[in-house]
Amino acid sequence: MARKAQKPSPPLTPKQLRLLTYVRDFTRQRGYAPTMQELADKFGVSKVTVFEHISSLQKKGLLRRARHKARSLALSNTISFPDERPTRLPLAGRIAAGRPIEAVESREVLDLEEVFNTPAPKFVLRVRGDSMIDDQICDGDFVVCEKRETARDGETVVALLADGEATLKRFYRTPQGIRLQPANAAYEPMIVRDVQIQGVVVGLLRRF
Repeated sequence: MARKAQKPSPPLTPKQLRLLTYVRDFTRQRGYAPTMQELADKFGVSKVTVFEHISSLQKKGLLRRARHKARSLALSNTISFPDERPTRLPLAGRIAAGRPIEAVESREVLDLEEVFNTPAPKFVLRVRGDSMIDDQICDGDFVVCEKRETARDGETVVALLADGEATLKRFYRTPQGIRLQPANAAYEPMIVRDVQIQGVVVGLLRRF
């Protein structure tokens, strides 16, 4: 039997998201939920206002609460928190490549979706070979590409050749045709008349 698709979480206001996030973090850290008074103190509002938010979240099916119990708030497992997306990584601070610097605690996050945010759709390819090594694109790296059919001179492109082969090279227009330039002196540039641009590299990911 096919599994029923999970419904997406209802839309949240910024205040509701902050409240749910605080309930989540408080419960994880202490092992029990905050009281209404603790929520009111945290957000600088009255208990009446907190009750209104809680009631609205209960109606949306995102929060459960037992009557007459102070610490009974429980989150629905359908909530999708923005800071729990797999593309978000904790940004712990800065590090010098030369002299040491003081370690600074940071609550920022690095969101890969925002880092590689472009108007066009994106795709990722794993690099095979060393023809772009002088551009610091190594065998086994992942290149993040913006899906495009045109490129500017000097951009690194995913080019589909007439024989059906795809290659990663720098793109240049010349009187002789399109020059696909490797970034490795051991390889000769390719001069082609017929090439289809499939994407332009906008980022690089590497695992160690």
